[in-house]
Amino acid sequence: MKQIASGELIVVGTGIGLAGNMTASTESIIIQAEKLLYVVADVATAAYLEQLNSTAESIYSLYDESLDRIDTYYKMTECILGHVRAGLKTCAAFYGHPGIFVFPAHEAVLRARAEGYRAEMKAAVSAEDCLFADLGIDPGRVGCQSFEATDFLVYDRIFDPNSLLVLWQVGVIGQIGFRRQFPIGHNIEVLKEALRAHYPADHHVIVYEASVLPVCDPIIRPFRLDKLDPSALSPISTLVVPPLSSRRGPNIDIVRRLDIPERYILKRAEDPSLYDPAKPGALVDWPATV
Repeated sequence: MKQIASGELIVVGTGIGLAGNMTASTESIIIQAEKLLYVVADVATAAYLEQLNSTAESIYSLYDESLDRIDTYYKMTECILGHVRAGLKTCAAFYGHPGIFVFPAHEAVLRARAEGYRAEMKAAVSAEDCLFADLGIDPGRVGCQSFEATDFLVYDRIFDPNSLLVLWQVGVIGQIGFRRQFPIGHNIEVLKEALRAHYPADHHVIVYEASVLPVCDPIIRPFRLDKLDPSALSPISTLVVPPLSSRRGPNIDIVRRLDIPERYILKRAEDPSLYDPAKPGALVDWPATV
């Protein structure tokens, strides 16, 4: 790989909820950039970025209803790389975490490195981070499986219903293009049918959306699976499916092979802790009545 002295790329995330959880390191990178490009979800964050760096330019305008979403992402990637190739210390800022559901962020970093430029991505607060905190979920207790909802259905993803299941973008299943007005929830019945193959009709699920404003609470709406209402969804809705059971017997043979004392495993199995991963969230009134 050839090494080019000038031009570099740093991809950052502005976090969730305006710029309130943007890290000091990210803010410093934004200020020092010779060119700042951004895609964010609200005008307040956009205004703040433009205040931090006079070179700031939104590339949200590249979204086009006549294009498939992937084509727009490639246009964004080329726009970002154009400034890197021009020899500028370029920063690309994206809403939330830049590495989660942000195709042009990953593509720009990979292609910049392949062309010999220094490129890196910085971590940020994501919607998943907010989800764990808002719902009181510890993914280390029973594991967490995370899928984009359309991908989950199209590729018939294999998962364990005895672990937590998180499905992103459930409000826009099957939509491959950019739309200013989305037909929300029109494919939700397909998802419900797929989930009913693994969960009973009365299994409790949660529609979740992280708070995007400091003065607003997150959206947390419990439903029975069979009564999941498409009208409760938006383009940023996430569906949280708790495990079928919070208790699953250990594989004693594996326990012994790992030299873990059996008393430790049995003690954990009998743990009287109030935490129940099958019913995440003190904020959720179980059982769901809708």
